[in-house]
Parts: sequence; C-alpha cells; structure tokens
Amino acid sequence: MSWMKVEETLFWVGALAVASLALWLLYRLLSGFRIWVLGNGQLLTPKLGKWAVVTGATDGIGKSYAEELARRGFAMMLISRSQEKLEDVAKSLEDQYKVETRTIAVDFGNADIYNKIEEGLTGLEIGVLVNNVGVSYSYPEYYLQIPDLDNFITNMINVNVTSVCQMTRLVLPRMAERSKGVVLNISSASGMYPVPLLTVYSSTKAFVDFFSRGLQEEYRRQGIIIQSVLPFFVATKMTRIRKPTLDKPTPERYVAAELSTVGLQGQTNGYFPHAVMGWLTTKLVPIKLVIFFGARMNRLQRTGYLRRRKLREQRNGESSKSLKND
Repeated sequence: MSWMKVEETLFWVGALAVASLALWLLYRLLSGFRIWVLGNGQLLTPKLGKWAVVTGATDGIGKSYAEELARRGFAMMLISRSQEKLEDVAKSLEDQYKVETRTIAVDFGNADIYNKIEEGLTGLEIGVLVNNVGVSYSYPEYYLQIPDLDNFITNMINVNVTSVCQMTRLVLPRMAERSKGVVLNISSASGMYPVPLLTVYSSTKAFVDFFSRGLQEEYRRQGIIIQSVLPFFVATKMTRIRKPTLDKPTPERYVAAELSTVGLQGQTNGYFPHAVMGWLTTKLVPIKLVIFFGARMNRLQRTGYLRRRKLREQRNGESSKSLKND
C-alpha cells in the first residue's frame, strides 16, 4: 500500500512538472509571437509629442532611427558633430517626409555642450529621445596598449555614458510632466557580458543597459517608457561590415524591427536573430566560454589589424624613398 502511495505521489509530481513546463513553453511562444510577429508598431506616433530627438543622427543606426521616426510623422531634432552632414540628413527628411527639422552640431566628446543643447530643445514637445551617439575602439587592443589612453578614456565615457545621462536629464522632466514619452538608449550586445580587448567600450555599454533598466522602474508608473536596446552586429561604418546578412542586418531593417518591441520589452536585442543570439550567449553557454571566445576573436582581429598596418607603413616608407630618389 505504501508503494502505491509513493508511485501515485511521483506520478502527480511528474505530471505537475510536465504541465508546468508545457505552460512555460506556451507562454514563451505566445510572448515571442506577440513581440516578433505582431509587434507594437503603432505605439510610436506624434501623439507622444510632436518632436523626436536623435543623437548621432547622421550615420548608421541613428540615421535610420531619424528616417523611420520622420516617416511616422515626427518633427526631427538631429544632433551630431558635423553640421554639413546634419544639414544633408535634415534636407533629405524634409524632402522625403515633409516634416519640420532642426539641428544642433556638437561634439559629444566634450562635456561643456549641454547648455547649447538645452537652449536648442527649449519649448519643444518631445515625445521620443533616441540616445544613439556612441564610439568604439578603432581596433581591439589590450587596455594599457591603447594609443593615447588618457584621452581615449575621457572621450569614450563622455560619448557613451555622459551623453545618455545628460540628454535624459534634459528631456525626461517634460515627459514626466505630460505622463508620456519614450527614451530609447542604444547599448550593445557587448554590454551583456565582458568583452576583452574591447573592455572600456563593453563596460560603457553595460552602464547604459543598467541605467536604462533602473530608470524604467523609477518612471514607468508615470507613463514613461525607457528601453535598453542591445544590438549584435549591424552593417554600419562603425562595425565595418559592408555586406548585410540575416544575422547582420542593415540599419534600416534593424530599426524597423526594434521599434516594434517598444512597450513590450524593457531590455531588447531588437531583432529576432539577435534575440536568439542573446539567449544562447546569456542562458545556454557558460559566461566563461563567452568571455574566452570573445577574447580569442578579438586577439585574432587585433593581430590582423596590426599586420595590415605594418604593411601599409612599409609601403608608404618605400614610396617616400622612391620619391626622394626621383
């Protein structure tokens, strides 16, 4: 009799475990379908506020955000370093989407630019802020061997960290007053775990992710959406990827997918193949292996870069000698 009770208990424990697993899988499938198939594409409209602000708006992902938000009817405030490039993008948006545009030319590597930005934003009803501006390494390198390390540190922190905090400081108060608004902070998959030989960049992107998720909890009850966006590789000048693939999309394709996740995910990889890669590298593969293979890949890239640079220097030296002899 006791064995029958034990068997019955084990049966119900097993049945409960199987049912729980089935319910969890069903939930994950339905959630994935909601995010990656249905999406939330109608959320981002000028009903949030007439203006959208994009930093780093003249190239890559930032430019694609500006184009997509202009297509949705937002007036665009474009902020980047080059006034000439800003004017080109602004004119393109005005001609193509018939929206109002303004520009502010500043170098986010400097810390004394925010009074100028604040003046430029005065009086604007801002519905969306995209903190996109960022800078990475010119090539993977060991920390102490980074050229001009002191200025490198200051510049990277100013561009990747200070800009996110300061731009949010300028824009968030008026969003909170109106109880609506969206802040998209563009982090990186490199911020999901340490990436050796890109250590400073990886660390700044981890800051952006933590800052975004903490701030979302602080302000979600006031109707504000603050999203941490962590893309893997996208075919941009920054990544030096020329040919897009399924897992390395164009900026346009990436941004279109990412915007459909706003309001559905507080932390997102933004694009379904990237979400799969994010799950594999954070849930399935041990973190030590991820760090090991990241370091190995970056050491190979470093070796290749330094070899190519040495060959260029040798060719330039030979060219200089031949010119002198002539």
